[in-house]
Amino acid sequence: GYLGADQSPERLAAEAAAVGYPVLIKAVAGGGGKGMRRVDDPAEFADALVSCQREAASSFGNTDVLIEKYILSPRHIEVQVFGDTHGNVVHLFERDCSLQRRHQKVIEEAPAPGMDVATREAICAAAVKAARAVDYVGAGTIEFIADASEGLRADRIWFMEMNTRLQVEHPVTEEITGVDLVEWQLRVAGGEVLPKRQEELSINGWAIEARLYAEDPATGFLPSPGLVDRLLFHWQARLESAVEEGDRVSTFYDPMIAKVIATGQCRDEARTNLMTYLNESFVGPLRTNKAFLYECLALPAFVDGLMDTGLIARSGDALTERRPPSDLVLKTAGHRFRRDWTDDIDWDQRKLAEGLFGFRLNSAPRTSVMIFEGGGAYSVSAESRDTSTGLSSDREKDGTLIVTERGETYFFTSRPDAGTAAGAAADGAILSPMPGRIIAVAVAAGDSVAKGQKLVTLEAMKMEHSLTAPFDGTVAELSAVEGAQVSEGAVLVRLTAADAA
Repeated sequence: GYLGADQSPERLAAEAAAVGYPVLIKAVAGGGGKGMRRVDDPAEFADALVSCQREAASSFGNTDVLIEKYILSPRHIEVQVFGDTHGNVVHLFERDCSLQRRHQKVIEEAPAPGMDVATREAICAAAVKAARAVDYVGAGTIEFIADASEGLRADRIWFMEMNTRLQVEHPVTEEITGVDLVEWQLRVAGGEVLPKRQEELSINGWAIEARLYAEDPATGFLPSPGLVDRLLFHWQARLESAVEEGDRVSTFYDPMIAKVIATGQCRDEARTNLMTYLNESFVGPLRTNKAFLYECLALPAFVDGLMDTGLIARSGDALTERRPPSDLVLKTAGHRFRRDWTDDIDWDQRKLAEGLFGFRLNSAPRTSVMIFEGGGAYSVSAESRDTSTGLSSDREKDGTLIVTERGETYFFTSRPDAGTAAGAAADGAILSPMPGRIIAVAVAAGDSVAKGQKLVTLEAMKMEHSLTAPFDGTVAELSAVEGAQVSEGAVLVRLTAADAA
């Protein structure tokens, strides 16, 4: 790889060629998956470099980058270390953070699946050695990249970087070691000796964490800011969150809502527990990645512990498409509608109410009800007793019925939504999907564009989002201005289709 003072595009491109494609352009001051671009072809290098440097400047105030060889079957393995002011350093074993999207961690677990004793001893010893070399004090994480093509082997694992802080995913380490890492930080900061020696630390059970975000996987994971007026988490889950019912997810910060953590005696128990916790929770009305997380946990490769950092990208739309309500979901909603209707009646009148449900004069009783969800209208039976979905709530004060299945949450109402959804740019109007700042305009009025061509780049929630042409055509109107703040739904570009020009 290359890390040097010469940051000219020509030198960086030459170093990338010397390393050999594919390469990774990475912000020197980066973290959290920001300021990273994979490049497979030399022709793509210049554009990727500009985008990476722009994001690095915005996020870290530093445009310097390094060039690394990109490993095609990588696993992200990291070791938790802790040092004190008395010269003691210990490790608290490893975590596997290989399930990622756009270099950002999605699911984290401890210990790492497939890690044998010899490899664990080697990688943890290397992490402690690195911490000792800099007289490290406090909580830190030594991150490694592993070539997973032949399983986890010490001679196929390389140092990547050190994070000198407590990581988002630290709860899984706490769960398998029984250690409160925040308490340790405070004790060490107060000058105390580490509470435990290395020989007193051991792995007990398994823990898996999922990052719940206010984002919509069905629209390319665009952030979904807004009011959280419905919020319920499974009572058995370990939850780390600052969001409460009635809060608003802002456009100015990372869209994480919560970390949901599950444990078990073995990996599969922890995995299935986490799936249950996600399935029997809901957040609304903003969109979240909850169903996406559920499907990630159900991937056969993840079940078998054979994931790498490219697994999500290879899995495609199966993880992100929003499923319409299944027959079981609709039956459950119908059953809940009837049950809640009769629950509104005084107890001594319940039997009468049951008999009156669906009553029609001189006609058979109506046993179905009309309910609405996501722009769809459904006539469903109110007689089914099969409610074996993830969760079905009592009717909310506004009449909403909530049903979950495979992590997806459906909000049913007894009246159609009066609002109208925006079109998918079928009329050529390219709308801002969220409030944000325009950081690049790639076209001019009158330009011919091809389907998929980048038109405008929007920055929101510390991430860049490219808006592309939905069809071949011509830029008829351009209202986007670099540096301008725009609101959700603002028309940025209007295209005329090639066959209509």
